[in-house]
Amino acid sequence: MNLLKNIHSREDLLALTEEQLPQLCEEIRKFLIDNVSKTGGHLASNLGVVELTVALERVFDTSTDRLLFDVGHQSYVHKILTGRQEQFTTLRQFGGLSGFPKPIESETDAFVAGHASSAVSTALGMARARTMLGKDYHVIALMGDGAMTGGLAYEGMNDAGESNERLIVIMNDNGMSIMPNVGGISKHMSVLRTRAGYFRIKRAFRTTCDVLPGGKAVYRFSHKLKERWKQMLLGSTLFEEMGFDYYGPVNGHDLKRLDYMLKLVKRSSKPVLLHVITTKGKGYTPAEESPDVYHGIGSFDPDSGAHLGGGKIGFSETFGKTMCQLAEQEPRVCAITAAMVHGTGLAEFAEKYPKRCFDVGIAEGHAVSMAGGLAKQGVLPVVAIYSTFLQRAYDMILQDVSMQNLHVVFAVDRAGLVGNDGETHQGVFDISFLRSVPHMQILCPSNQAELAVMLRKAVLEMDGPVAVRYPRGGDGALTEPAKSSVLMEGTDLTMISYGTLINEVIEAAQILRKEGVCAEVLKLESIKPFDLDTIEVSVRKTKRLLVAEECLAIGCAGREIAALLRTRGLLVPTCYCNVGNDFVPHGSVKELYRLVGIDAESIAKTAKEVLVGEA
Repeated sequence: MNLLKNIHSREDLLALTEEQLPQLCEEIRKFLIDNVSKTGGHLASNLGVVELTVALERVFDTSTDRLLFDVGHQSYVHKILTGRQEQFTTLRQFGGLSGFPKPIESETDAFVAGHASSAVSTALGMARARTMLGKDYHVIALMGDGAMTGGLAYEGMNDAGESNERLIVIMNDNGMSIMPNVGGISKHMSVLRTRAGYFRIKRAFRTTCDVLPGGKAVYRFSHKLKERWKQMLLGSTLFEEMGFDYYGPVNGHDLKRLDYMLKLVKRSSKPVLLHVITTKGKGYTPAEESPDVYHGIGSFDPDSGAHLGGGKIGFSETFGKTMCQLAEQEPRVCAITAAMVHGTGLAEFAEKYPKRCFDVGIAEGHAVSMAGGLAKQGVLPVVAIYSTFLQRAYDMILQDVSMQNLHVVFAVDRAGLVGNDGETHQGVFDISFLRSVPHMQILCPSNQAELAVMLRKAVLEMDGPVAVRYPRGGDGALTEPAKSSVLMEGTDLTMISYGTLINEVIEAAQILRKEGVCAEVLKLESIKPFDLDTIEVSVRKTKRLLVAEECLAIGCAGREIAALLRTRGLLVPTCYCNVGNDFVPHGSVKELYRLVGIDAESIAKTAKEVLVGEA
């Protein structure tokens, strides 16, 4: 009997017996493997939280109780159990189901959560809103996948522990725990604290003390004595020091124990932390053996685990190989990344130069500040961080690097539209915020050969802060760097772009040629500073300008180019092709190009509007 196909709501889940739940968990794992193998997505983390999510959905009503995921990519099982399993064939596809919690999809999704370490802060805000408005619901923050390596988690916990708000934090420890268990006494006490008899005796003792004359004083004395003995033997946990009642660790794949512990912490009237031990990739051997590989994965063969459609060399791989060459040549070169050694292509570098590769966890601000310290003392640090995560370190870029004009190179991976991860991960903001930073220089390779050349130049030849931004993936062709910034000569219109979007602009120019329009195409290697002389020569000839960019309209390079040209007496019909000023949803990059109007056909259409004076 297939149980999962009949689960569409919490009521359906509660109708199952305890004996049926293990079978349901097996079916969920098979469902995840079958579906993610086709759509791609975050597999290992979701396989690890199957039992935990089933228990949470049974103990809490997520349509009214607020369940915050941190990070949100571990929410697939939650989505399956809350009426969305039929939509899983559209996971991360254009117009389909998001790979992260999304309140517009379901009332059971409490909050958008694509970046790490913020759930406790958000949860505390919801708990305080509950108190202010006199409501009654539970607030749960499910932390996992390294979210506890981010400093924001501790900012939230420090405040939450002092708040005395009714709040539950669940630490899903899947091998990245900050709290290793040391010694036999610690293990013995952990088991003791999770036994039902322990809590029954504790409650009975307190109830008895409450009714006996002087009983409350006796309870307070015994409680202090117990805590003092515990501290002498074990010390206190960081979480208890912050004001949380700490429970655990608990086997995160034991449904009965999870059910008991969740019901226990549900009764608490103050902040509690439940420490749950899970196995990332649980139930699927390839994911258990290589959880980093199956953390975020494209399509694969579910039987063998073999990746499909791979084998191409991408920008990240080219970056990693070039870093190894630089490190061999220059002993001062080091690499810093924030929990993305494999994602940024630094795995080989980390293996060859372990003492010069620093993975700081999900702590982008710390990564940049540390890079500032390294640079100040004469090292050549390269900070490799995805565009969407680099924005978390904006203050440190300003204060700890650029203000002192320190030579730190930022390898901005996943720049531009990344596709299927959607709004929370699109790398379309870095142009706006990096261009606002004094002293910052920004290089934009349009292919992998240019990336290798520009990275070498940024590290060995340039001074001050330098950002080298490049997209996800790659076409696998290591073409030669362009020999000139003028890729196509023309007389009717100047079309400017940079990075890999230049390919769409060239195609747009070819479309225009067929319609009798002769456009000149300029490719910028740097968008800060600009090669304004070359731009001016072209625009004086064509008298019209179009700038295409894979970034926000606000802060785009095109508007500054037009403003600078005006200072040289050039005021010409100008239009801008970019992603606009809103968040871009998930879908393939090609679909998103069409959506925002920066594909070749849309650019050509906009160019014709310039020619007829409609822009």
